[in-house]
Amino acid sequence: MALADLFPAEEDVLRLGPANKAELLELLATEAAERLGHSRKDILEALEGREKLGSTALGRGIALPHARMAGLDRPLAVLARLEQPIEFEARDGERVDLVFLVLWPEQNSEGFLPALSDICRSLRGSQLPRRLRKAGSAAEALSLLRAADQADDHNEEG
Repeated sequence: MALADLFPAEEDVLRLGPANKAELLELLATEAAERLGHSRKDILEALEGREKLGSTALGRGIALPHARMAGLDRPLAVLARLEQPIEFEARDGERVDLVFLVLWPEQNSEGFLPALSDICRSLRGSQLPRRLRKAGSAAEALSLLRAADQADDHNEEG
């Protein structure tokens, strides 16, 4: 699955201003609940439960909170750019300002790990995080995700 396929519309790119990790997870759960017609409480519990297993911060100011959930009829991915970096218990100690939320149907887990892997691969060693941080709009951020997919496709062919 292409990275841009996870974030197909500009609405999937948010600008948020949480004060801390707990507030960020609450904002993400509220947004996801509205989009999925699912319980905000259940989504928040799933995200918090995953964070208890270990921080989903990837390093370099990026976090990937994710969970598989019963009752979802489709995956949901949201990119959030934070107005101010927040503490996220990253191994490298960097505060987080780019967040990729991924929620996946538990009953159809095929594609979940590849989707997480695709996000990580697109962000590792590339200029994409820096460019996403500088994007002036949600449309520009989405365009950058699409360009990253094309670059990945080109690298796989070569």
